[in-house]
Amino acid sequence: MASVEYRGMNLVIPENDSEWREHFKLARTNHQLMLRACTQCKLMRYPPSHGCPWCLSLEWQWKPVSGRGHIYSYEVVHHAIQPGFKEWTPYAVVLVELDEQRGAPTPDEALRIIGNLVTSELKPEPEANVAIGKRVRVVFQDLSADFALPQFTLTDEPPVGRVWRLPG
Repeated sequence: MASVEYRGMNLVIPENDSEWREHFKLARTNHQLMLRACTQCKLMRYPPSHGCPWCLSLEWQWKPVSGRGHIYSYEVVHHAIQPGFKEWTPYAVVLVELDEQRGAPTPDEALRIIGNLVTSELKPEPEANVAIGKRVRVVFQDLSADFALPQFTLTDEPPVGRVWRLPG
């Protein structure tokens, strides 16, 4: 098993977990978000599974994506379960709808990825700045020579639709 440290915790990826191992390694090598794309129906998927969830093909290839999108949904963590995140609270975990494959194969099955919402210094974005519809881009936190953690940061691009945030 390979292990890297993040915020005082060991992130362990078993040797036989080729999907995630390669995903994080490609993120570190290229500092580009790479997702699996079906060679049959051409649709991308996340998480990076072996089988295509739409056409069931087992043939795929890694494909680069822009890493740009908008906050589709989010959760603000106020009580960290992991000690390494205690000083970060409150912090936002976002579900980002990527620009690629938007509305495909159906509007309910767009390409979405989860990550922390961070500043350009890789610190938690203040809760007051988090809102559905705001535009984001991927950033990478290098954790080892062959592992980078994709996270997201806000951009100055116009939002997608009406911006909405939790009352408070």
